[in-house]
Amino acid sequence: MKHPGFWKMLTVAVCMALLGCLQAQELQGHVSIILLGATGDLAKKYLWQGLFQLYLDEAGKGHSFSFHGSALTTSKKGQEFMARVLESLSCPKDMAPGRCAELKDQFQQLSQYRQLKTSEDYLALNKDIEAQVQHEGLREAGRIFYFSVPPFAYADIARNINSSCRPGPGAWLRVVLEKPFGHDHLSAQQLATELGSFFQEEEMYRVDHYLGKQAVAQILPFRDQNRKALDGLWNRHHVERVEIIMKETVDAEGRTSFYEKYGVIRDVLQNHLTEILTLVAMELPRNISSSEAVLQHKLQAFQALRGLQKGSAVLGQYEAYSEQVRRELQKPDSFHSLTPTFAGILVHMDNLRWEGVPFILMSGKALDERVGYVRLLFKNRAYCAQSEKYWVTDQSQCLPRQIVFYIGHGELGSPAVLVSRNLFRPSLPSESWKEVEGQPGLRLFGRPLSDYYAYSPVREQDAYSILISHIFHCRKDSFITTENLLASWVFWTPLLDSLAHEVPRLYPGGAENGHLLDFEFSGNQLSFSQQQLEQLVPGPGSVPMPSDFQVLRAKYRESPLISAWPEELIAKLANDIEATAVQAVRRFGKFHLALSGGSSPIALFQQLAMGHYGFPWPHTHLWLVDERCVPLWDPESNFQGLQAHLLQHVRVPYYNIHPMPVHLHQRLCAEEDQGAQLYAKDISALVTNSSFDLVLLGMGTDGHTASLFPQSPTGLDGEQLVVLTKSPFRPYDRMSLSLPLINRARKVAVLVMGRMKREITMLVSRVGHEPKKWPISGVLPMSGQLVWYMDYEAFLG
Repeated sequence: MKHPGFWKMLTVAVCMALLGCLQAQELQGHVSIILLGATGDLAKKYLWQGLFQLYLDEAGKGHSFSFHGSALTTSKKGQEFMARVLESLSCPKDMAPGRCAELKDQFQQLSQYRQLKTSEDYLALNKDIEAQVQHEGLREAGRIFYFSVPPFAYADIARNINSSCRPGPGAWLRVVLEKPFGHDHLSAQQLATELGSFFQEEEMYRVDHYLGKQAVAQILPFRDQNRKALDGLWNRHHVERVEIIMKETVDAEGRTSFYEKYGVIRDVLQNHLTEILTLVAMELPRNISSSEAVLQHKLQAFQALRGLQKGSAVLGQYEAYSEQVRRELQKPDSFHSLTPTFAGILVHMDNLRWEGVPFILMSGKALDERVGYVRLLFKNRAYCAQSEKYWVTDQSQCLPRQIVFYIGHGELGSPAVLVSRNLFRPSLPSESWKEVEGQPGLRLFGRPLSDYYAYSPVREQDAYSILISHIFHCRKDSFITTENLLASWVFWTPLLDSLAHEVPRLYPGGAENGHLLDFEFSGNQLSFSQQQLEQLVPGPGSVPMPSDFQVLRAKYRESPLISAWPEELIAKLANDIEATAVQAVRRFGKFHLALSGGSSPIALFQQLAMGHYGFPWPHTHLWLVDERCVPLWDPESNFQGLQAHLLQHVRVPYYNIHPMPVHLHQRLCAEEDQGAQLYAKDISALVTNSSFDLVLLGMGTDGHTASLFPQSPTGLDGEQLVVLTKSPFRPYDRMSLSLPLINRARKVAVLVMGRMKREITMLVSRVGHEPKKWPISGVLPMSGQLVWYMDYEAFLG
């Protein structure tokens, strides 16, 4: 009692000793690792070596092991194959030869082949593992099943493991799955549901081997260890752009059956490059050692990705590919594949950290070099008064500033982390990363290697060796959860669907590609820098191009008609809207513009956002012509489309933006909430004589305009300015400006685009004033102007 401090210290010491005993006891146990597909290429090249490395790392640390190679191959052939593979295994260079030979012999003794084909085979495996554990007096710690097999085989194997080969109580199960994890969102969801019926989420480890590459695995630790230096830099105010690149010199020969199903986007961008993107873009957790926190922050990064449009991508295909497909898949001579072997994608994040920063993802086969890297290029706001010969590398702010995670190959030949000397000296763990020795003459990203603080791994490790170790140690943050997988497919599937019938640009391959695959971006759009001439009609001689056609001016329903190719048409309409806006602001001090939703105006919104810097946005009021009865943040909302493609890119005062009040009192378009009347009251209060300066309309294939539909009398006449209507399409409930209000406008522009509109365009050209059958036919401003804007496909077919 005289020395309470002593007793306190003794209690702590005893507790620590007990905890140590418990931990030591926990470490004791037998681990069985079953490699399914043990005779395949992946197993031969990487997995057996990875398992051997795990044994080298863990031998003598408390666990005992057995390694079971299995496949459909007969026992004799499988054993012969395994004997050859096990003999070829290698130890790290710094291991003594005697020690290496000893451990290699132990590993060979612990490894055996068995055929796993039927449910009886799995039962027999389970009995053998249990008998071995019991015979040697061990406790079973757990089992790892590595699925190095095609996904179509997953379900049967999973069923057999679940029913016949799970370890007993107290032991863990881990199943390792290789990509592809589906072909699109639906197939990925189906596969996830099927696997989820056999395994718990914490039991599944989906491998993306790029997460095991040393430079990629260093991204989060680098951000964490250099928080102080990066906190003010890692954001839209300082980062000019981010490039995530994987180039290959090899082509798809010998793999065209796989490549025809997947192509470069599914093979590389949807998984490897997207995973890297999330590591760069995610908010950094306080504790990066927490797998749960890392995975949650990655999911938030997925959710911040802005949806991709067809214009977000450029596609290519090396010239020999179609011939390889014809030969390997026995296709007819007339067959030409549309599968891309090259893709560049422009990605944006809709959050405060990265708003406006372009993320460029690019990968392709048959390119000029093999290299992979992640490059953050920082904005340069400096001006140096002295000439370049006086600039000092680590002091001059006029030199380029960049951080590069060099994944491998290329000029450097190995993984590395590069930081421009005029940024900061980075901190990396000295036990695993060392400074790179100078290589005179070597230039990377336009600068000599001496311009960078450059670090490479002390010991290079294969990605699969790292990931197998992480599986053993339950490091879930290095793998793809079901939630993150589905979030990735939600992001990529719409783009893949929109590109399904796109013809990729042909390129010769290798150094001969020249500048053919160079691309540039503007706003949300990507395009090849070098335009290829594409024939509109086959035949010799000079062939007309879309740009060779002048904008066609004519009459349609007694009103002016402007017709052109889509790009020229949108440019003309945007110019006309800007001219109307400038004139209105000059005369009245403000411009009231009412915009329709749907897909047709998206290109117009993008054109206005990115190409019209003289537009008087501060004096513009934006109204909606119609709205679906969904919350404003719903992807189906017209306001959401306006927000995504226009509002977030221009500076309209928030009090000049007037969304339709479809969501009041936690209800959607309820009559008693009087949302239509509220909108009409706002229009009457702010718009002189309730006459908009310009109303933009579209025309549906049934002749509807705004949300005024055939056979529905609501909103076609009467005194109401704004009405609730019913659509024949989901979502059925709508709010719309009425026809009488539309016809009060000073100018009405009707935008009609696409071959699908050809039939209704012809029909409406012949009808009179019949708004109950064809609501569009009722559009005729009382004292304003009506102008039709149609592309050639809608007008001429």
